Amino acid sequence: MRALPLIAPAAALFVTLLSGCATGPSPTQIRLDNLDARVSKIERVVSSGGLVQLAQEQATLQSQVRSLRGRLDNLQQSDQRRGRQQRALYADLNKRVSALERASAAQQAAIQAASASAGPGGAGNLSGAAGAGSSGSSGASASGSLAAMMPGVSPTQQSVYQQAFGALKAGSYSVAISGFEGFLKTYPASPLAPNAEYWLGEAHYVNQNFNQAEKCFRTVLRKWPDSGKAAAALFDLGNTLIAQGKVREGRAMLKKVTQRYPGTDLALRAATTLGQGGQ
Repeated sequence: MRALPLIAPAAALFVTLLSGCATGPSPTQIRLDNLDARVSKIERVVSSGGLVQLAQEQATLQSQVRSLRGRLDNLQQSDQRRGRQQRALYADLNKRVSALERASAAQQAAIQAASASAGPGGAGNLSGAAGAGSSGSSGASASGSLAAMMPGVSPTQQSVYQQAFGALKAGSYSVAISGFEGFLKTYPASPLAPNAEYWLGEAHYVNQNFNQAEKCFRTVLRKWPDSGKAAAALFDLGNTLIAQGKVREGRAMLKKVTQRYPGTDLALRAATTLGQGGQ
């Protein structure tokens, strides 16, 4: 009978523990609830289209990166082509200027010889020699040394022109451009104006400023179509148009060179360019 008092409290405690376990959440249940909440959150994100949008943005960025890489490769190749083209242009210009200087020296010697043998009244012979020296197979007029012999050219004009031409020969194209532009602004009616306009176009051409070069060559053809620079301006206009991608128009200009100036060096060079497909 004494054992009953001890059993009763123990039973009560056991019942209390059982009731506590029945009413409180178990750790497993807590984990399941958390997992269920996370799954529900993921489902909401998926249903809202967030992951799809992220995937689309990633695909767009990858496409942009590929496009930028392609553009970078194209720019590098274009830069290499421009470098080769500029070196070729410089070599061509240097060759033409050197030929011009040699022609000027020969003409100067011929004029001096004519002056020595002409005696009184020899001024007319000198004028004729100077006129003959104002053009050649390349359509180029004489440079600074021959400019002094052209009628209507003052010493000041000769000096300004010679400075710009000297800068061009030295490869200082920006200085040459400023010099020729200043000359044309100050002496627009000078006999050397066609020369200055032409060499201004050449300087722009070597600098690959093809738009300005085109304007200069067209100005020579429009304002001085009968000058000694007309043939060279027409030839260089054709090459300038081709360099700008206006291949059909450029080839048409080169064809005019072969038709208007047959047998000249420029006509032969134009024919060669036409035979190469205008490249």
